[in-house]
Order: sequence, then C-alpha cells, then structure tokens
Amino acid sequence: MQKLDELDLGLLRLLQKDSKITIKEMAKELHLSISPVHERIKRLERSGAIKKYVALLDKRTVGKPITAICLVSLRFHHEGFIDKFGTQISQLKEVQECYHMAGKVDFFLKINVSGLDEYHEFIRLKLSKIDNVGVLESYFVLKEIANTTEIYF
Repeated sequence: MQKLDELDLGLLRLLQKDSKITIKEMAKELHLSISPVHERIKRLERSGAIKKYVALLDKRTVGKPITAICLVSLRFHHEGFIDKFGTQISQLKEVQECYHMAGKVDFFLKINVSGLDEYHEFIRLKLSKIDNVGVLESYFVLKEIANTTEIYF
C-alpha cells in the first residue's frame, strides 16, 4: 500500500466527518482543484484506505435502543474452534461488532436490540446454540458517553 501524504490524510479527515461532503467542498477546504481531489479519492478507494461509505442510523429511531455487550469465552481454543466461532457469529444479523480478544474473554460482541426479551431470545435461540461456547457475560449500556466511527490520526 502506498504511504499516505498530508493531503490524503486531510481528505480522509473530511470524509470521516461527513462522507456526503462534495468534491468541490473538499477541494476548497484543502486549497486544491477538483480534479486532483477526485483522483486521490478514487486512489484511496482502490487501495482500500476507504473501505465503504455508510449511513449511521439512530438506534432509537429504528427500534433498537438497547445496546448489549456480550463477552464470550470458548471451552476449547484450537485454531479451528476460533475460526468456526468467527464464521458462525458473523452470520448473526444481531451482532453489530465482534472482536477476538486477548485476555480473560475470547470474544467481545456488541448487539443492539429492542429490549431484554429480544436479547434473551438471541442468547437462548442463537448464541448459546453455537458449538464450543463456554461462558457468556452480558452487560447493558446505561448511557452512551462517546461513540464515533472516526479514527484519530
């Protein structure tokens, strides 16, 4: 991958703040003409520096106001078991984020649900049915203090 220069980083900062910003607005902000800004964005997309553009939704508006954090420990830790869990968990639409962790727990899951009944059904009918799940610990977010998709650089 090509090293990012200050102009690339500037473009990425602007896009992280508002992915709907126009090329014209970015060019003005960075004191460039439109053509080089457009070319750099296309290069950043092709290189994978920009993975995709998304709309960030309000979880309350879409009926999923409860954020649950579920910590999962597996019974066995052979590579095949870890890979299989990853494949199975990625198929569950309720799981918004999943991280393989180092430390006391193996996986950190972030799940948004409509309420405790929906979370209970998710645990009972889906997560607990995955082979090799040992221990589940659930935590519920009381108040969101910081939430951003921006990567600081």
